Formats: sequence, structure tokens, C-alpha cells
Amino acid sequence: MKAVLIVHNMAIDEEVNEALAAADIGSFTKFPNILGKGKLSPPHLNSDVWPETNCATLTITDPDKAAKLMKIIADMRTTLGEEGIKAFLWSIEQTT
Repeated sequence: MKAVLIVHNMAIDEEVNEALAAADIGSFTKFPNILGKGKLSPPHLNSDVWPETNCATLTITDPDKAAKLMKIIADMRTTLGEEGIKAFLWSIEQTT
């Protein structure tokens, strides 16, 4: 099994949902209202100065679907411009 964590601007949450569907992934967990700052993006701190927020989407899936999702996210990074998105992939040893 593989885990994919996608951290993205809340403004593109629908596009992330479409990416999950395109990779045939139906099970995931959303963490809304994540605060932070990326290397290439302005802070998203839900404040008067930095009003935006991020979202994190986590899925645990088979390696083929994870690879497909990572490719879709890589393509999104090149086409979305200023809207931030990044994906992280790692192996899952066990689930219960």
C-alpha cells in the first residue's frame, strides 16, 4: 500500500477531487483549514493579512493508483499557475 498526501490551496479542492476520481480513488480523508507557507507560495494563515487557507487530502491506496495520482498532481503543478499544490508519497507497512 502507498500513502499520498496532497497539500493544496483550498481554492482548488474541486480539482483535487477530480484528480482522485481520475486515478480511480474513492477513499480519502480531507483535513480542511490547514495553515502554512510553501517554498514558492505566500503564507496561508487565515488572518487579516494572509486570509487564505490550505487543505490536505490523504489517501491510502495500491501502488498503481498512487503512481497515477502522483502523475496527475505533477501535471497540475505545471498548469495551475499561482495556486499551490504539492503531493508526498510514502509506503505503508501495515493497516488495521
